Amino acid sequence: MASSTSPIKTVVIIVKENHTFDNYFGTFPGANGDPTLPQAPNPPKSDPSHTHEAWLRRKTGAARLGYKESDIPAYFAYARQFTLCDNYFTAVAGPSTPNHLMLITADSPLIDNPRTYRGQPDQTYDLPSLPDQLDAVGLTWGSYTSGYPFTLITKLGTRNMKPQSAFVGDAAAGRLPNVSWIYGPSGLDEHPVANVTDGANWTAGLVEAVAGGPQWAESAIFITWDDWGGWVDHVDPPLLETWTDGTQFYPGGRVGCLVISPYARHGYVSSAQHTHVSLVKFCEVTFGLGALNQRDAASDGMEDCFDFTKPPDLTPPQAR
Repeated sequence: MASSTSPIKTVVIIVKENHTFDNYFGTFPGANGDPTLPQAPNPPKSDPSHTHEAWLRRKTGAARLGYKESDIPAYFAYARQFTLCDNYFTAVAGPSTPNHLMLITADSPLIDNPRTYRGQPDQTYDLPSLPDQLDAVGLTWGSYTSGYPFTLITKLGTRNMKPQSAFVGDAAAGRLPNVSWIYGPSGLDEHPVANVTDGANWTAGLVEAVAGGPQWAESAIFITWDDWGGWVDHVDPPLLETWTDGTQFYPGGRVGCLVISPYARHGYVSSAQHTHVSLVKFCEVTFGLGALNQRDAASDGMEDCFDFTKPPDLTPPQAR
């Protein structure tokens, strides 16, 4: 089994849908947000285009709207209690599928969604993955999903899949694996045109389940959004990799990331540069694993969001 000095034994990655940092946290005090955006309707009236091509035209084509604390009070409450990242970017300058792949494999052969991606995929991708690494050293992993995006990865398929409804019971019983990914069900995933308040409250229920369970003292929860969703954000990502046509590939648009843990810095806004790959790297460092590729080898691992020199603060997160 891999060796590590980290006190974290349980990592939960909660992946929500389609909102930039400014769209959600533009008004959060002390963060690098744009508080001047007009109020966004809740639920959104339409699903803004968020393809790679739309991302390249975002300066003129993105939806210039934002939500307020009253729309997503749980997320603002967590940001005040724990860590909010305001310099965190998606991994790919495009929509959901390539970013979902990056959150598992630190890689993607795609910059846009395939033709069929929520159901039976047209093809799968032979990518080494974080689950492979965990399997190799006898650690556990799982996903609370109907299958996507794990069904897109040849070696993973539907192994270790559970329904989203099983998460709360597993957390209460102390059955969460070393690393788990959980995705909101339709209507609660915050993907337009879902009600964002309902989605945030569903997420808060997951956090409460972990905090009320026996694994909380050794847990780290990350809440992030898979892609930019077609919403405006005033911070441009650095250019680290280009696609085959010379346009930006990695990283993509800025989104929020909340870090919730007894070891997370309290009331902290992290302005260190992070991406979805940083979450893969965090797991690698936490569990003493090697890198999957050059991308995660070069990535940070969310280090500034934690203080492991202090005893854990076991105060449960408060969503209000």
